[in-house]
Amino acid sequence: MKEVRVRFAPSPTGFLHIGGARTALFNYFFARQNKGQLVLRIEDTDSVRQKEDSIGQILDSLKWLGIDWDEGPDQGGDFGAYYQSQRLSFYSNAAAELIQSRKAYYCFCTEEELETERKRQRKEGTLIRYSGKCRELSKNEVRERLEQGLKPVIRIKLADFDQIIVNDLIRGLVKFKSDQFDDFIIIKSNSLPAYNFACVVDDHAMRISHVIRAEEHLSNTPKQQYLYEALGYTIPKFAHLSMILAPDRSKLSKRHGATSVSEFKDMGCLPEAIINYLTLLGWSPGEGKSELISPEQTIRSFSLDKVSKTAAVYDIQKLVWLNGQYITEYNLEKLTLYAVPFLIQAGIVSSIEAEQNHSYISAVVKTVRERVRTLQELAEASRYFFKDIIMYDEKGKEKYFRQENVAILLSEGKERLAGIEDFNVENTEKAYRNLMEELDIKGGQIIHPTRLALTGRTVSPGLFDVMALLGKKRCLERLEQAIDYINKMKS
Repeated sequence: MKEVRVRFAPSPTGFLHIGGARTALFNYFFARQNKGQLVLRIEDTDSVRQKEDSIGQILDSLKWLGIDWDEGPDQGGDFGAYYQSQRLSFYSNAAAELIQSRKAYYCFCTEEELETERKRQRKEGTLIRYSGKCRELSKNEVRERLEQGLKPVIRIKLADFDQIIVNDLIRGLVKFKSDQFDDFIIIKSNSLPAYNFACVVDDHAMRISHVIRAEEHLSNTPKQQYLYEALGYTIPKFAHLSMILAPDRSKLSKRHGATSVSEFKDMGCLPEAIINYLTLLGWSPGEGKSELISPEQTIRSFSLDKVSKTAAVYDIQKLVWLNGQYITEYNLEKLTLYAVPFLIQAGIVSSIEAEQNHSYISAVVKTVRERVRTLQELAEASRYFFKDIIMYDEKGKEKYFRQENVAILLSEGKERLAGIEDFNVENTEKAYRNLMEELDIKGGQIIHPTRLALTGRTVSPGLFDVMALLGKKRCLERLEQAIDYINKMKS
């Protein structure tokens, strides 16, 4: 196999979508598995649809995910520029070459003329296609119209053919009949290239060997293949990834929840979990293999013949589950750094507190992480370690604070905790176990109301882990607060 060179070529029209991220990821895996090169190219010639700072958002999202590229707009390379808006001379030169060889021609038909033609074709029930009216204009006619200041498009001149066959590495042979095409536009009247033309010129100039992209581009491929042949270029190998559908198998949209990398980041997903999830959207590591798979593991076994032809179904619950698995096993220091912005955003700690209490925050993260699935949940699960209890869970109050003698039990627990010198998990648990034995009560009778008193909640990490982390002073204060609250409830 010749050197593998693939590309990810997003248009800066918004945030990096989950589908685009998967395309970038599969190109990355294929390049690394084959010791090839990944090129990042920004297709920014559509100024109408382009959104401000979209390029920065896309680059930041890719970097955050850990997808790195070998050539691109921020690091250069031998085949730049890597913005299409800076490559206009490539397209004009290629178009001039096609004009010179009579494989393309200037078309001066106005939009009104083309619409009249389309209306007639609809009325007659014939195929909607350009008639080729300007195909045979003489050089003098073209020159005269150009001198009049008319702004033509340039169209490719299709030769007679029965069909175009695309040999797709995922889908096999895909046939397109000739009646699906007309003399399509390659250069628009504003001198900017049409999408299909720019792709072909750039992929050739950048020596792209494999074009791995979304299924929605499959219909563009026969046009591009025709252009490769017209320009005398070597045709790369194509592979079209299956669509990503919503759970109801409709087109994925905002109404189905988060759909961009930045949204997943904001809801508290880890980059490794998103990468893992995207990896499994249309690719399988093999029968019996773990669903938790690292990029390094994927690279070792990645191949396009393991990519599914059928649509992948987007399941945010699966992503959240995977994220919870990663949070549980993640490097604690790295997890703490990811968690801090969520604690600050939730108003749980300030930036100064985060710097001053880093070790304590890390201990809290370690304590709560097995019970959460996102960093947003982690922040909320950490609140009572930093903030005073101002209210108690409503159901918990009715169930535990209205128990008979519960205030007495909490007072007994408070007394035992007050007598502990080395206030740690082992000693707090020992004190409570001894109390349960002496009073001949079940653990839940005192553990549940104590948890509610200390956290305001009915669910938390292990009670004695919570006690040790809160510290003796706060435990005693919160127990006293709960006892007063219970007495007021009953008075």
